[in-house]
Order: sequence, then structure tokens, then C-alpha cells
Amino acid sequence: MSAATTMVGRSIRLSRRNLDTAIMAVVLPVLMMALFVYVFGGAISSVQSYVDYVVPGIVVLCTGYGATSTAMPVADDMHKGVVDRFRSMPISGFSVLTGHVVASVARNALATFAVVLVALLMGFRPTASAGAWALAMGLLLVYVLALSWLAAGFGVIARSVESASLLGFFMLFLPYLSSAFVPVATMPPWLRAVSEHQPITPVVETVRALLTDRPVTSALPALAWSGGLLVVAFTWATWLFRRISSR
Repeated sequence: MSAATTMVGRSIRLSRRNLDTAIMAVVLPVLMMALFVYVFGGAISSVQSYVDYVVPGIVVLCTGYGATSTAMPVADDMHKGVVDRFRSMPISGFSVLTGHVVASVARNALATFAVVLVALLMGFRPTASAGAWALAMGLLLVYVLALSWLAAGFGVIARSVESASLLGFFMLFLPYLSSAFVPVATMPPWLRAVSEHQPITPVVETVRALLTDRPVTSALPALAWSGGLLVVAFTWATWLFRRISSR
């Protein structure tokens, strides 16, 4: 725990020095939210209040994109020889990845808070109780942890920092194939099947239902996807790190 805490502090300090990534994690979702609310929102009439509909999707996109940025500092450590120096110290390899993942959660918490504040200024009016907010944040926490560990695994095997950033591009694209921006029912049948059977849709639908005080029908699939991905990603990332760093 002492080593993990030290690594968390190190990763947070690295995040503070890499301000461009932190700023982009906030600015990009805010710009996308403004684009969909003010440019496309008037043309989308399938939902009564589009800003209330799209903001939960933007929040999930924000957390997903921010979590995948974990791959880049992990890849940087792997290719600059920092991990070799850590191996000479009496610390576990697990603590190195834990530091990056916990720092990712901290960055995402700040980015999500900023995005929600801007959303309120744009007219977002959630009707959730304190308990519903807590449940929504809890689900997002599991989702962020799952993607952060997955990104850590990609960072371990990436051949460069640049190639590690490709996961972030994928996570920016995948929400467009979900119910984040438009209802699934408006999609063609073949695309609807893809949207209904991928992890982002149930997460978005659950967060949206909790924040707008609607019946929650996707909680079990959302937890199954997020929890299952967390277990697989954690196991895969730690196994890869032990295997590659011991060469």
C-alpha cells in the first residue's frame, strides 16, 4: 500500500505537468456537447429535451476518453527505462500500474465535474435524487476503472507512446454507435443490433435514467459489461506487466 500510494502521487504529479492532455480531456467533450446541443439539437425531434438526453452520453464519452489516456504514460514508462529502475527497488510491479489507474480516476473526476457544470449552463436539468447521483457516479467509477486497466494493458504492449494513443481514438468513435447521441430505435436494423450489444449503450442508458429520474432497465447489463471488463482488463494488464517487465 505504501508503494502504491507513492506511485499514485507520482502519476498525479505527472498529470499536473502534462496540462495539454488534462485540458483536452475537458475541452473536447465540452465542444462536442455544444456541437450536438446547439447545432444538431434543433434538428433532432425524437426526444423532448435533447440537452437532457445528450449530456449523460457526453459524460460517458468524457470518462471513456479520459480513461484511455492512461495508455500513454504507461507506454512512456515502459520505453524510457523507468520500469527497469523500479524493478531494482523493493516494490511490486502492481503498484506501478495502480498509480497510473488511480491518477486516471482522479483526472476523470475533475473532468466530469467540469463537464456537468458546463452542461448546467447549457440548460441541463437533472431531476435525480442524491441516491441516484451516487449510483450513477458509482457505475461511472466501475466503467472508468475497467477502461483504465484496459488502457494500462495497451500501454504495456504499445511500441510507442503515439501508438498507445490509438485506443483513445477508438473510444471517441465507439459512442457514436451507441445511444449516447440518438435513440437506438432511430437506427437501421443492422446498426441497432450493434448498438444494443455493446457496453456503452447500457452504461449510457443507466446513467441517463438515474439522472433524469426514469425507470432503470439497463443496470444489470451495464454492471455486467463494466464489472466483467474490469476483471478481465485487470488480470490481463497485470499479467502482461509482470511478463514483459521481467524480461
